[in-house]
Amino acid sequence: MSNLTSASARSLSEARSAARSSVAFFDLSDRTQIEVTGSDRARILHSFTSNDIKRLKPGQGCETFLTSLKGKVVAHFFAFCGETSFWLDGTPGQEETITNHLKKYVLIDDVQIHPSGTTRGELFVTGPLAASLLQSEGSFELGQHLQRETDQQSLNIRRVDLLGAPGFLLSLPADQVEGVKRGLAVVGVDEGSRELFELLRIEAGYPQYGGDITEENLAQEVARTKQCISFNKGCYLGQETIARLDAVGHTNRELRRLHFDSPIVPVRGTPIFDHEGLHELGSVTSAAANLGKSTAGNADAVVALGYIKHAACLPDHLISVMVNGQRIQGHVL
Repeated sequence: MSNLTSASARSLSEARSAARSSVAFFDLSDRTQIEVTGSDRARILHSFTSNDIKRLKPGQGCETFLTSLKGKVVAHFFAFCGETSFWLDGTPGQEETITNHLKKYVLIDDVQIHPSGTTRGELFVTGPLAASLLQSEGSFELGQHLQRETDQQSLNIRRVDLLGAPGFLLSLPADQVEGVKRGLAVVGVDEGSRELFELLRIEAGYPQYGGDITEENLAQEVARTKQCISFNKGCYLGQETIARLDAVGHTNRELRRLHFDSPIVPVRGTPIFDHEGLHELGSVTSAAANLGKSTAGNADAVVALGYIKHAACLPDHLISVMVNGQRIQGHVL
């Protein structure tokens, strides 16, 4: 809950501006990457995820949940369809969970699951000029991916707009990561810090599994129904609960972007109340100093993600949190 120093806030603000106005890259080599092979790969993935995997053709991908029988989120990732395999690409720490969950249901099926571990790395290039830099302009739409061989380096480029701007994950062998980073630096692309990535991620409302999403969350609570759930794909594990919630119209709570008028950043789990502090509405899952409107690098506000009750989900709904004994006012974005 400590404040950013003036110098660090100014530096972060300048780096944020560069990432938003031109192009920047981040080293996300700890992301989960799993290759799934075998003739039954599409059928198995389709049967245990919330999106329509079978509709994907080579070169296409989608965002999806791996769901439990009760419709809760076991994992959250992108599935990219290739000629001979699928690649599952998600936030760090999901490799073991995804692998073990799928293996429980692979009996006599021709499916092989290959976690990449530390053998592959991943860079994320983002910003208005990212597509031009990677020569991936035109019809390279969300979810699409391609393989590119260049300068003795093999890249799989995956279009995913994690930070609310054009974004591309570059998946490559781990021993080639530093070479690509040097190449990006040579053409003037700055590497962003993990602190900056976290700020931009929260500003964009993109949830992180293990923090903003856990296996206690129902799929629709994550508020990525449009991106992650198909209601026309037929049966899959958890489909009955998810369809029933859709028929009801809403869950009891949902993830929302939040703004607080304070330089003090609340920690995960901080309770969220109504603006008078009388009724508890939910809790914060992640937060960062919001430098989006700062001109002098001053962290004078906080942007956050948190689950709040359905009745408080509307934009501009007034909320508050208690931080260091102070009641801090805010609103839903």
